[in-house]
Amino acid sequence: MEYNQEPKKDRKSLLLAALAILALLNVVLIYFFYKEREKNKEQETVIAAKTEELVTTKMKLDSISAQLDAKIAEIQQLGGQVDSLIALKQQIERDKAALASSSSRASVDLSKYKQKIAEYEAILAKKDDDIAKLKEELGIVTTQNQELSNKVTGLEGEKATLQKTFEDSVGNLSSKNRELSDKVTIASALKAQNIAVNAVSSRGKERDGGSYKAKRVDKLKIDFDLAANPLTRNGEHEVIVRILDPEGAVMADNATGSGTFVYGGKEMVYTTKQPIQYNNDGTAASIIYSRGGIPLKKGEHVVELYSGGFRIGSGLLKIK
Repeated sequence: MEYNQEPKKDRKSLLLAALAILALLNVVLIYFFYKEREKNKEQETVIAAKTEELVTTKMKLDSISAQLDAKIAEIQQLGGQVDSLIALKQQIERDKAALASSSSRASVDLSKYKQKIAEYEAILAKKDDDIAKLKEELGIVTTQNQELSNKVTGLEGEKATLQKTFEDSVGNLSSKNRELSDKVTIASALKAQNIAVNAVSSRGKERDGGSYKAKRVDKLKIDFDLAANPLTRNGEHEVIVRILDPEGAVMADNATGSGTFVYGGKEMVYTTKQPIQYNNDGTAASIIYSRGGIPLKKGEHVVELYSGGFRIGSGLLKIK
């Protein structure tokens, strides 16, 4: 009987040793899991703080830009020189564009922007003194200071609202990234300016003025400028045209290139569409629409332009 007890004791010892090793491995795994989780939390906190600081910096640049616009207008009214302020305004817009186009928020050096903001604020304070001297010289009393104060108060209110929004969403980083991505998409949309709708006769003669006789309109030429925007992708963009008659109906004929597209979650009919080359330099563009056999009704027609899921501008056409 004593001969058989020794192997049992050995097996029991081995079993206890194995259990001890497994317990130790579990402790090590739990330790590394805890350290990795703490590291991820620290990274999320850093990214959230960096994102909030980035938004705050942009808001400060927007605020300085708005104040600068007001000072330029006031100094011009007082007969002062604004060349240096216009140059400063252009520099601020370049700073805003550079900040918006940064590919990685984590790598953006905000310290240089803070230094620039301090310099801009010092210049604005100096211009307050210059404006006061101009008013004293001209004997003019205005309410500009109060208006500027109201603007600053409004901007501070917007800042507080945005900060509260970010504080509420720190716990959900993926949702916040999607929200920022949507804002960038909206900001990068094309914007059509200086829209003019001209008539082209069957002989190819172009008439301008926005008001035409129906019998003299064979084609419509829609001229417009695409505003420069550093967030907008260079290259080809499709521009969709909707022409609405005085009763609100869309002029459309599949034979002349009409069709449907989705806007605001709804399917809409368009009159024509055409690709436009965009170069981020105030691109001038034109779209020719041959109405074919579609009659033109007397009255005011609305011409709407769409691109990338956004309405980018509108113009008017009057038929006598």
